[in-house]
Parts: sequence; C-alpha cells; structure tokens
Amino acid sequence: MAIHDVECCEDQHVHEELLKKVNARMPDEDELYDLAELFKVFGDSTRIRILFVLFEEEVCVCDLASALNMTQSAVSHQLKILKQAKLVSGRRDGKSVIYSLADDHVRGIIAQGLEHIEE
Repeated sequence: MAIHDVECCEDQHVHEELLKKVNARMPDEDELYDLAELFKVFGDSTRIRILFVLFEEEVCVCDLASALNMTQSAVSHQLKILKQAKLVSGRRDGKSVIYSLADDHVRGIIAQGLEHIEE
C-alpha cells in the first residue's frame, strides 16, 4: 500500500487534550511488548488447532498428534510455546502428560477472534 492510499489530515493540528488522555491510559512499553508477544503465539495455525482440540478435552501428546496428523515431536514443540505463553498447562498422569487450557481467557480470546473474522 502506497502512502497516498491512506487519507491524511489536510492541515497539521495536534489535539493536546486528547493526547494527554490517551497517553495517561497507554500501558507501559513492557506490557505492550508482552501483549505483542502473546499475539505472536496465536499467529501459528498449528497452535490454534491444538487450542481447538483442548477446547473440547484434556488430552495427552499422543492424542494431540493423532488428532492433528502430526508427530509427537512437532506437537511437543508447539505445546512448549503455548506453555511458555501460559495458554496451556500440563499435568502428569502416570506415564502420560495431560494438557489442558490454562484458563477460560484462552477460549475468550479465540472466540473474539472468530467473531471478528466472521463479521
């Protein structure tokens, strides 16, 4: 997109009061960085597919790999990223590790994303 494709103001006038209000409510840089990193995690369709499986049931890596037609190694790699982002959690059950959504926020984020793209 060329810069000329975006409409701009015809005259330069900064609305100081509006900017004060906006800047007062702006999260700090660390929070903005963390938020951007979280959304990067959602930028991979394999991770989204894993989350959709976990919306339905808690499952082990074997079940996830089978459901997604992937290797356990590939699924484990994606689960590591999801765990680091605190989107999934795992608990040991005998020789298996059972994965689940970390909390209901994950479901809400995905639901809002779906709602947005379906508009």
